[in-house]
Amino acid sequence: MNNNNKYVERLWNGIITENPILILVLGMCPTLAVTTSVYNAIGMGLSTTVVLILSNLLISALRSVIPDNVRMPAYIVIIASLVTVVELLIKAYVPAVYDALGLYIPLIVVNCIIFGRAEAYASKTTPMLAAADGVGMGIGFTVALILIGACRELIGAGTLLGFHVLPGGYVPVGIFVKAPGAFIVLGALIAIMNALNIKNNSAKKVEGCDGNCCSCGSSAGCSESAEKKEA
Repeated sequence: MNNNNKYVERLWNGIITENPILILVLGMCPTLAVTTSVYNAIGMGLSTTVVLILSNLLISALRSVIPDNVRMPAYIVIIASLVTVVELLIKAYVPAVYDALGLYIPLIVVNCIIFGRAEAYASKTTPMLAAADGVGMGIGFTVALILIGACRELIGAGTLLGFHVLPGGYVPVGIFVKAPGAFIVLGALIAIMNALNIKNNSAKKVEGCDGNCCSCGSSAGCSESAEKKEA
């Protein structure tokens, strides 16, 4: 695979194949909390994308000098520094987004998407590929947030980006701008991804494994179950 194909694969992987929300089901705290509107979703998505790209880039560039036994504290320092910069910039230049997202901006520090990509990919590859992975994951995260936010805002308030788009007689379904609505919309989107056969392949840990443990003779638990049935 040439370099251009590798970058395209990283983008496709983050947006579709391993979408952090709809496939890997990561980052549920901000996903469920801030998607009451498209505006909030865009703000959180772009903030997280910037941190993802820069943290992947820095961690990859420093991977050869960070001792393995202190890599997690080092990642925390890098990510926390970037989040602090992003938070201050948002507070200074986009105060409306800062007020809407509140505590969830500093909580990007402990977002499992960022730590997961740092540990699973950025620390094991080149800086440019790590940055491309951050771009793909960030776009995938942002797109998923926007989809959830758009559904919740449209059904729950009859608006998109604050503008009324449904007929005047429409009665908003208030539950969709509350916590239960987030779970309903997220579940529906995940069901659609499964219906389209876009599923997570991360369970294929061993070459030749199809993810179905009970079809494998090496699975002790399933072997025992089969023996009991035969008996």
